[in-house]
Amino acid sequence: MAKLPYSTVRWGIIGCGDVTEVKSGPAFQKIEHSQLVAVMRRNAEKAQDYAQRHGVPAWYENAQALIQDSEVDAVYIATPPDAHADYTLQVAQAGKPVYVEKPMALNYQQCQQMVEACAQAQVPLFVAYYRRCLPSFLKVKELVESGAIGEVRFVNIRLYHPVPQNLNQAELPWRVQPDKAGGGLFFDLASHQLDYLDFLLGPIAQASGQTANQAGLYPAEDLVTAQFRFQNGVLGTGVWCFTVDPAQFTDTTEIIGSKGRITFPSFAPEPVRLENQEGLQEFHLPPPAHVQQPFIQTMVDELRGQGKCPSTGETAARTAWVMDQIVGRK
Repeated sequence: MAKLPYSTVRWGIIGCGDVTEVKSGPAFQKIEHSQLVAVMRRNAEKAQDYAQRHGVPAWYENAQALIQDSEVDAVYIATPPDAHADYTLQVAQAGKPVYVEKPMALNYQQCQQMVEACAQAQVPLFVAYYRRCLPSFLKVKELVESGAIGEVRFVNIRLYHPVPQNLNQAELPWRVQPDKAGGGLFFDLASHQLDYLDFLLGPIAQASGQTANQAGLYPAEDLVTAQFRFQNGVLGTGVWCFTVDPAQFTDTTEIIGSKGRITFPSFAPEPVRLENQEGLQEFHLPPPAHVQQPFIQTMVDELRGQGKCPSTGETAARTAWVMDQIVGRK
C-alpha cells in the first residue's frame, strides 16, 4: 500500500524518451515538494546521458531496479503503450503510485487490468491527459459551465494532418504500428480530444465509427469517422484524417449550444473562440513551457494529501472504451 501523504514526492521515470525531454521531465524538478531521482532506459548509455543532462542522481537500464529503488516513491511510465500495462502491474505490486502516459494501454481490456491492479494494491493510478489542466481548455470548460453558449447541443471534432515528412516505411514510428500503439495516430491524438470531452461534458455512453487505410503507408488506419452520444444526451461527431495535403491541415473542435458556439484547437497554437449574441471573443491562452507541469502539480498535491488529480485510471479507461467502440474493437 502506498505511503500517503508524502512530504516530498520522489519520482522515477521508466522510458526517458522524447516526451520527457521538455513536456514532462523537467516539471518534476520545478514543482515544489517534487523531485526526479531516477530514470530508466533499456539503452544504458542513453539513460546515463539523460540523467546527466537533467541532473538526476540515479539511472538504470532495468525497470525492476528502478521500481524497487527505496528512494523512488512514485513511477512515471513514459514508454510506448504496448509496455504500459505490464509496467503498471509491476509498479502496483511494489506498492507505489503510477503515472502512465497516454494512450493508457493498447485497448480497454488492458486498461481494466491496470485499474484493478492499482485498486487491489491501494495505490493511485494517474494517466497523462494533461489537457484537463491547461489554461485554454479550462477556459472552454468555464465558458460552457457559465452558460455562455446556453445548453450544449452537439460537438464536432475535425483533425486533418498531412503525412509526416520523411516517413520511412522500413523504420516506421511506433505511433503508426498497432502492436505498439494500439492503433495509429487516431489512438495517439484523438485520445486527448475524447478524454477532454469526457472532462467537459461527462462520459460518452454510446460510440461507433468507421476506419480505413486509404494511403497504405503503414499498417494502422489513416482515416476514422465517428459518432457518439454522451450520457447527458449531447451528441457528437468526429473525422480524423492523416493523409491530407498540408494546405488542408485542420484542428478544430466545435461545441454548439442553444445560444452560441465555442471553437478551439486541441494541438495548434490558435485561440479559443466564443460566438454568441454579444459577438465574437477570442482568448489567447498559451500553454506553459513544460506542458504537463500543471497536471503533474495536481498529482503531487494529491499524493501530499492536498488536492485531487483530474485524470485517473477510471476516466482514462472510459476513453479507451470509446476508442475501441469507434474502431469496432469489442
